[in-house]
Amino acid sequence: MTATLDITTVQAFLLVADLQSFTRAAEALGTTQAAISLKLQRLETLLTKRLVERSPRAVRLTADGAAFLDRARALMTAHDLALSGDAPAARSLSLGISDHAAGPELVPLLERLHAMSSNLTLAVTIGFSREMQDAYDAGELDAVIVRQEGSRRGGEKLTEDEFGWFASRRFTLPKGEPLPLATLAPPCGVRAVAVRALDKVGLAWRERFVGGGVTAVVAAALAGLAVAPLARRIAPPGLIDIGPAHRLPKLGGSKVMLHSKVSDPAKLAALRAVAATFRSATDTRLGGKH
Repeated sequence: MTATLDITTVQAFLLVADLQSFTRAAEALGTTQAAISLKLQRLETLLTKRLVERSPRAVRLTADGAAFLDRARALMTAHDLALSGDAPAARSLSLGISDHAAGPELVPLLERLHAMSSNLTLAVTIGFSREMQDAYDAGELDAVIVRQEGSRRGGEKLTEDEFGWFASRRFTLPKGEPLPLATLAPPCGVRAVAVRALDKVGLAWRERFVGGGVTAVVAAALAGLAVAPLARRIAPPGLIDIGPAHRLPKLGGSKVMLHSKVSDPAKLAALRAVAATFRSATDTRLGGKH
């Protein structure tokens, strides 16, 4: 009897390869880590090749796994085309992301959504958490990834950020001068937290740079213009937390939440992949789960 490949097993392999995590692949498929492991074992038995190496620090493809990867993607593409026909129905997913929450997770997140379905049209908006939440509440967005603010409840926690005072290594603050800040304009919640913390301890500050996005704020900090209150997760390697050295007040942290109200199965699957990808990218930087 000729051996055949199971589509769900191949899909599980692709998710493990992309997310580098059995845990996150299970989240994306709405199943358990044990089920994913069993699928991979069956696939390896069928192919008589070891596809994945799993260690306490990482999940990586073997040489045979890397060689199988392109063939697996081609199989999934052909499978999706066979199901949808020559003119697949176009779907759109509108996603709002807080600028302070997006960070480096945005690139792998978009890659994963594209890999899942080339027929899914993405409309991604980056802005303040409050603005994204308001647009979501008004029905203008299918889902949002935002920092949890105030007494807002509900949603799915993606990660928890810790904030610090980030500046260039060459940054110097002459004694007696107000602390120069690089922030987003109001109503940025991170800016509000930073300003309240400084005012509470009586530290003088001045707005040295106001950016239209976090990328601009980071650039100002890297250039040595000012100090930027940022989540450690999104601060680039060129910046250091100068808070302890300058005895700046602690900024605490906040949760990054996913809020969604979609019911379409394809969109739900895409959002599961969004959540898993976001967590996987965070895990990679923090040495997380496999």
